[in-house]
Amino acid sequence: MELSSLNPAIPNRCTVQFVLKNGSMAALANLRDDELLRLLTDGDEQAFATLYQRRQGAVYRFALQMSGSPAVAEEVTQEVFMILLREAKAYDPRRGPLASYLYGMTRRLVWRHLERNPQHQSLGTDEADADDLAVPEQLISRSETQQDLERGEVIQSVRQAILTLPAGYREAVVLCEFHELSYEDAARILGCAVGTVRSRLHRARALLAERLGAKKSSSTKCPA
Repeated sequence: MELSSLNPAIPNRCTVQFVLKNGSMAALANLRDDELLRLLTDGDEQAFATLYQRRQGAVYRFALQMSGSPAVAEEVTQEVFMILLREAKAYDPRRGPLASYLYGMTRRLVWRHLERNPQHQSLGTDEADADDLAVPEQLISRSETQQDLERGEVIQSVRQAILTLPAGYREAVVLCEFHELSYEDAARILGCAVGTVRSRLHRARALLAERLGAKKSSSTKCPA
């Protein structure tokens, strides 16, 4: 089964649409991910369409928040679901939920893209939806710049600061703060201990506060 049989292409998550036949959307929507995946391995295209519609939003947002590039996020989202379509049997439900499997795959593909094209790591806010770039309220409230800058400037500063974090710290922040995953789920995706996730997240928050504080100081200095 080829992805093109469902839709000519999946380059843009915003324009992808699947036609689910004879009310099958309602029936399939009630199935768990692993049940849909079993149908997919049997060649059920509608099961794949349901999985795509259910999971592509989180995959895209994770890729965007990790890379800062809408172009990379779209390309990675396409690759993730192409791989899932081709290699559905490679998923082992005993190792965790499908969502974690997709996050892990997205993570690897994002880093691969950024290694090849480091210039892609910039936040193209004009090309991305505001909801996809939303910053968790708790990160905004931690920023000391909130009283001095407009809210939009604060949010942009937090986004940019997250992109400057070391890889492990950035992953912890995006998974636990943006996607609200538990430490256990994040540890499964990152292949590390729960304690490691906790320490990375703690250190990431400290670095964000430090960098945002430095930005505030530099912006309030009077010119000589």
